[in-house]
Amino acid sequence: MQSQAYLRRCFPVLIALAAISAPAAAQLSLEDAVEQVQQEIQGRVLKAEEVTIGKKKLYRIKLLTRDGRVQVVKIPADENKESR
Repeated sequence: MQSQAYLRRCFPVLIALAAISAPAAAQLSLEDAVEQVQQEIQGRVLKAEEVTIGKKKLYRIKLLTRDGRVQVVKIPADENKESR
């Protein structure tokens, strides 16, 4: 019985510590995403916007490549994932 009371007192502290120590997903800014795409694909940015699909936030970047083609790149705002 005494151990249950101890756990009840410690549980909120343990939850708070877990929340603090959990690594948060690093958020990529739109400007950083544009810079990253420009480094990978040499071209002129025509449009860059933030798009939300469900709970996922993406950056949609439209480029005009050196050979005259239009290319659209989508980058998740969460840096840990990539989708192109």
